[in-house]
Amino acid sequence: MKLNIQEIRKQSEGLNFEQTLDLVDDLRARNQEILDVKDILAVGKVQYEDRMYFLDYQLSYTIVLASSRSMEPVELVESYPVTEVFMEGATNHLDQEILDDDLVLPIENGALDLAESVSDNILLNIPIKVLTAEEEAGQGFVSGNDWQIMTEEEYQAQQAVKKEENSPFAGLQGLFDGDE
Repeated sequence: MKLNIQEIRKQSEGLNFEQTLDLVDDLRARNQEILDVKDILAVGKVQYEDRMYFLDYQLSYTIVLASSRSMEPVELVESYPVTEVFMEGATNHLDQEILDDDLVLPIENGALDLAESVSDNILLNIPIKVLTAEEEAGQGFVSGNDWQIMTEEEYQAQQAVKKEENSPFAGLQGLFDGDE
């Protein structure tokens, strides 16, 4: 969906929108980790003020990603506010500096592309660590012959026990217990 800047300027209170988008093909092409994206909804407003266009909306969607641990599909429901500021072509040195510093985004072809904004924000908010409910509860660790995945706390405890067992004084423990 493209929001025409002339239409935005005509609306003194801003232009409200509620848009359902289907961006699964675009998102999967840009990031292969995405298994599915559905129910993408952007509800908000865009307004013009002092040569700047302010795009504010609430973005909600359901994304399916592979678990970081087991590679099982995990469905995550996301919802967060998005605020972006756009500016038409730079007319002076200060405007060019603002654009170069990425403080505002440039307007291309006389319209704001809501679909591009939504896609970019979904990609920017993909979590690094994705776990199933069982994995979050501490269950579901993968193991094999003579190996297992453990938490850092479990590893530290195991190393402390090994250090105690390998101590040269470990053999002396209990030596004087019966002499009282």
